[in-house]
Amino acid sequence: MCDLVQKYNIPGPRYTSYPTVPYWDPDTFAGRKWEESVRQSFLETNDTHGISLYIHLPFCESMCTFCGCHKRITKRHSVEVPYIQALLKEWELYRRIFAKRPVIRELHLGGGTPTFFAPENLQMLLSGIFRHADRAEDWEFSFEGHPGNTTREHLKVLYKAGFRRVSYGVQDYNETVQRAINRIQPFEQVAEITRISREEGFTSVGHDIIYGLPFQTVSHVEETLRKTAQIQPDRIAFYSYAHVPWIKGIGQRGFRDTDLPTPEVKRKQHELGRQLLGTAGYADIGMDHYALPSDGLYRAMENGSLHRNFMGYTISRTQLMIGLGVSSISDSWYGFAQNVKNIEEYEDLVSNDIIPVYRGHLLSKEDQVVRRHILDLMCRLETPYDRGLSHQQMEEVLARLAEPLADGLLQMEPERLLVTERGREFIRNICMAFDLRLHNKAPETRLFSMTV
Repeated sequence: MCDLVQKYNIPGPRYTSYPTVPYWDPDTFAGRKWEESVRQSFLETNDTHGISLYIHLPFCESMCTFCGCHKRITKRHSVEVPYIQALLKEWELYRRIFAKRPVIRELHLGGGTPTFFAPENLQMLLSGIFRHADRAEDWEFSFEGHPGNTTREHLKVLYKAGFRRVSYGVQDYNETVQRAINRIQPFEQVAEITRISREEGFTSVGHDIIYGLPFQTVSHVEETLRKTAQIQPDRIAFYSYAHVPWIKGIGQRGFRDTDLPTPEVKRKQHELGRQLLGTAGYADIGMDHYALPSDGLYRAMENGSLHRNFMGYTISRTQLMIGLGVSSISDSWYGFAQNVKNIEEYEDLVSNDIIPVYRGHLLSKEDQVVRRHILDLMCRLETPYDRGLSHQQMEEVLARLAEPLADGLLQMEPERLLVTERGREFIRNICMAFDLRLHNKAPETRLFSMTV
């Protein structure tokens, strides 16, 4: 397996969308066409499936140097209310497009640090959202919590609003690593907020753990995962640190490249982590995700309802996902649109009744076909041969899959390609074979993190 990891560890997309953001075609995109695609998707599915809502809360009190998210570092909590007012105005602009009361099936608060916001301000935000929306019967609401500032009052407010899932960023428990990434949180603190979350009624508590961090050794990963097993979070995201300072800027330039584990050490961290998670009773759900059999994510994998979008893996699929807030990405299934990244510009646009998107992509029929192939591979570990690609295109895809087939990562069945157990951790590489835009125009510079 070590040789395979070395062979397939190349830069590649994470496929939260297809086409991936660097391959969005600005020539296809226009604001009016985007709004038309939103309305079409809403009318097709709101009554039957509902919609998803992602809300980006970008503020953090300090900079975590591993973080690749869009954020604003500040200790001024006076920014909370104006930003919430802008979010609610953007929500109003989308509701004008809907022209009908939306049904929210999935809702996720991401960041930044959502718990930067005071509980009463989160309550104001959620009350404003649901003043003009209904909650689906089978809703799933979740948020990203910081172990250092999530309080019982936060949990009470969010539980009352329907939230049942929380994910805490742990990263690593070693003090040297924590100092390097500027994220200090002892094990006892994480154990306590996990206990309180369950006590307040949250039925799924997740932990995010990263390997490949600066100064991190194999023994650090082992210690972190053994401590994690004592708490038994319902879900674990165990993923590789994406070192992309040419994209993420100053935060990821807070340490030297030589401070990072070598590729060989990183491979050992990854392999040991997978082994320890399996021993602790966690099932491999999809790329980088693990869950106990009692968790909804595991059940979604078992019954075939697992879905993947810009919120990561979700337990059910909605066709329309609206992203509110700076840098948020919306998905109408027929197209993608991303909001501006500057907070002041965002607030100014929505105050002038302008949906604050600045770029996007409207999918061609070919894009939609490829997207379905990649989604099936990412979520169900299989895809049919006869889905929409021309004979020549499928021949080219199979040619690119010749080595993965020879290496036992895939097997060819009469009507489908099936990812093997060995191939699970190379799913990004397998999906890349279907990525027609990537192969039609190879990047001239490095765009993506390593696949393993």
